[in-house]
Amino acid sequence: MTTTEDFATYIAGLPRVLAGAAALFRDDEGRVLLVEPNYREGWALPGGTIESDDGETPRQGARRETAEEIGLDRPLGRLLAVDWVHGTGRPPLVAYLYDGGVLSGEEFKAIRLQEEELLSWRLVPREELAEYLPGALGRRVLAALDVLAEGAGTAELENGHRVA
Repeated sequence: MTTTEDFATYIAGLPRVLAGAAALFRDDEGRVLLVEPNYREGWALPGGTIESDDGETPRQGARRETAEEIGLDRPLGRLLAVDWVHGTGRPPLVAYLYDGGVLSGEEFKAIRLQEEELLSWRLVPREELAEYLPGALGRRVLAALDVLAEGAGTAELENGHRVA
């Protein structure tokens, strides 16, 4: 076996990890934009799976998914949180969360939902987020809001809990 074959065998044997990216959009009152998927129960942020086969980066994936899902194609701000979410019945997920910024009234009017995936959208105040986003995702969003309030840094998370 050649060194190239050894390396290919090594790579093929590594565990798989899923990667996703989303954007955190807010209004001028600090409410968070959530979307309602039609393919599962509950609510989510605009975002989705990173298409690594195409060489897409997490930032590019978040922007592409946002444009596809809600029709807003705009540059994203800084990385607010990275979350390692242990898998149950699936590989672990690395979730990247970027600052989508504060949207204007005109931008909210321009939202066009991807009908193949989404039923609706809504703005949710911080104190109600846990009702819409249970578990790691809800904790991730709250940690990202804290990072925004602190004015600097990125939250390193495991299952939505800060580790550093």
